[in-house]
Amino acid sequence: MSRNKLTAVRGVRDILPEEARNWRNVEELARDIFERFGYGEIRIPLFEKTELFSRGIGGTTDIVTKEMYTFEDKNGDSITLRPEATASICRAYVQNSLYAETGLSKLFCIGPMFRYERPQAGRYRQFHQINAEALGTDDPALDAEVILMLMEFLGEAGLKNLSFQLNNIGDSECRPKYSEALLAFLQKEVSSLDVEVTERIRRNPLRFLDSKDPAHSTIIASAPTIDTFWNDRCRRHFETLCNHLDRAGVCYEKNSALVRGLDYYCLTVFEVTSENLGAQDAVCGGGRYDGLIEDLGGPPTPAIGFAIGLERLLQLTETKDSSSEDQKPPIEIFIVALGKSAEQESFALASDLRKKGLRTDLAFGGGSMKSQMKRADRSGARYVLMVGEDEISKGVVSLRDMTKSRQDEISKEAIKTHLLSLLRP
Repeated sequence: MSRNKLTAVRGVRDILPEEARNWRNVEELARDIFERFGYGEIRIPLFEKTELFSRGIGGTTDIVTKEMYTFEDKNGDSITLRPEATASICRAYVQNSLYAETGLSKLFCIGPMFRYERPQAGRYRQFHQINAEALGTDDPALDAEVILMLMEFLGEAGLKNLSFQLNNIGDSECRPKYSEALLAFLQKEVSSLDVEVTERIRRNPLRFLDSKDPAHSTIIASAPTIDTFWNDRCRRHFETLCNHLDRAGVCYEKNSALVRGLDYYCLTVFEVTSENLGAQDAVCGGGRYDGLIEDLGGPPTPAIGFAIGLERLLQLTETKDSSSEDQKPPIEIFIVALGKSAEQESFALASDLRKKGLRTDLAFGGGSMKSQMKRADRSGARYVLMVGEDEISKGVVSLRDMTKSRQDEISKEAIKTHLLSLLRP
């Protein structure tokens, strides 16, 4: 009797080779663009002490109260799989004293995050993000550069029909006054809201503005806005940022209701949405978090960053032509071997070609010429090398161009140089 087939945990999925190539292309594009702007890659742990997220993200957020994967390890310590990367990057910044090395640190990371959410299109319990963080100055020109880098990346990734929304949610001086006014307004609306939403408003009224529930849109539209509470610093910061974006040709929409969902944000916040994603339309978002480093035990350090959801991003790039010329085939050369001696010869030849940087495969387990050629065709290889007893005795290899149906004999000594001239001219 066969055993029951095991399947993946609900809310996670496998990324198979064909799709993984698209992921790698996007990740390599991110690395290339971010490094152009002076960012270095950082790799952070998959799990942290739970306190990092409860302190950094905020104890009243849905992430901390409902969505984190938290457990006790064998030592009795509370551990959490990272639900986002910013807090971890800031912890690494403080722990490794990166603030002592340079006036400005520019960091990015790519990897999985974990939240216990209801799985739906484009949303998984293990999901992936690209994060970029710049730490060390509150200059609004840095905000503009971060946004410019983000939009350049999204554009080169091929995303279209995007909306970029921008706001300033104030600082520690003006936001409390706004929160008080917003709470007073929302308390008049509690009769139309459920208990959970009412409790969220009581703990942090700004969180209500982050609601995606269509039933709340009318209330949000008539709520007081933060811009009427800005102090001079916040107003100047926003105006200077907008001037930089205007000069750089970045299109944006001012949205006074945009707050983002995490407690560490201040001043600049932004979000990119797509009309092609339906109700869950956010592609990425970010903002400034000038107090987070200090909250985690570091020196006062202003900072700004963003996070891009890779699953969302790839949803929007799936329609691109995967057969375009810039797509590398997984295999360039396939070797067909007929006979035991030819199999040994082919194995050594494949090793030599790979050392030259050529993507090479062969038909393990032998088989007829016809079956091996079928495997060669499925591999997508441009060239097929055929090695048999006749070729070995003559010291040659038969080279077949699969796109031209042309076949030539090339000497064994010349084949590597010849293939390099064809594939790496």
